[in-house]
Amino acid sequence: MMADAALAGRYAAAVQTSLSQCPSPVSVAALYRFTEFIDCENMRARLADECRKHGIRGTLLLAPEGINGTIAGAPGGVASILDYIRGLPGCADLDIKMSSAANMPFHRMKVRVKREIVTMGESGIDPRASAGTHVDAKDWNALISDPDTIVIDTRNEYEVTVGTFAGAIDPKTSTFRDFPAWFRGVRESLLTKGEQPPRIAMFCTGGIRCEKSTAFLREEGIENVFHLKGGILKYLETVPPEDSLWRGECFVFDQRVTIGHGLQPGTHQLCHACRRPLSPQDLVSPHYEVGVSCAICHPQRSEEQRASCRERHRQTALAAAQGRIHIGHKPSAA
Repeated sequence: MMADAALAGRYAAAVQTSLSQCPSPVSVAALYRFTEFIDCENMRARLADECRKHGIRGTLLLAPEGINGTIAGAPGGVASILDYIRGLPGCADLDIKMSSAANMPFHRMKVRVKREIVTMGESGIDPRASAGTHVDAKDWNALISDPDTIVIDTRNEYEVTVGTFAGAIDPKTSTFRDFPAWFRGVRESLLTKGEQPPRIAMFCTGGIRCEKSTAFLREEGIENVFHLKGGILKYLETVPPEDSLWRGECFVFDQRVTIGHGLQPGTHQLCHACRRPLSPQDLVSPHYEVGVSCAICHPQRSEEQRASCRERHRQTALAAAQGRIHIGHKPSAA
């Protein structure tokens, strides 16, 4: 056990060294834009080259419906990439949420072409044409405090457990693909509680999922739908804690794991076996073993699976102790 602890300590130190190649603080930009892209593969190659040239890491997704992702790097490099992306078709008004990190929160740069920049799996959904009404962070409290407003968290269940708005409905979805089926299943009971058609207000981390969700609801024939502009990130950045209706922390898909008000680092860590965020209380569970299991995934895995995770973690720790990142290590759920 002492040897394992020593390896884990060297692993953590080596990973932090690997992630600290940029001046501190590191600029982090979460961005998206629904727009029409024609030649995504050509755009992918050029964008990847630009990111490499400026030492940027993170993940960017391109699809015929637009761009989505999070990047990090030196402030000047991030600014240059954002300028480049703004020059892409329809991206002049790119939606960006800026924050910072003490260390580089990504190991590598990935630029990928997908069918959707956020996967809902529903044909005919076009947020450019049919998204609901944007609501600024400063006006969000008034909207969701109205008893005639139904508030829906469009994120996945493991994200909601970390934090959400007071009174929000948790669909308990595993992926965003599950949202349409969930809504169709609860639609009648959800929308027939009052005499007047309710307002529906939806939110997500950065705004992209809730914006697409409002377009989906409008395709379903529901008009009175709203979404939080800039998502939870913009809310936590701009609304003072004493005025906030947010409860808990916000899960983010990078090494920070969670953030709080003012976009300050949160208190959660990631289970590298099941990719779920763990609170400080979760870390003292007898089922928590770094890199192997937590209280959530321990009952779902066989001893053989845990042994495999244990060996992967050992190899990762040994590689990190030698100053390199093991290829099997996946630090982010993005």
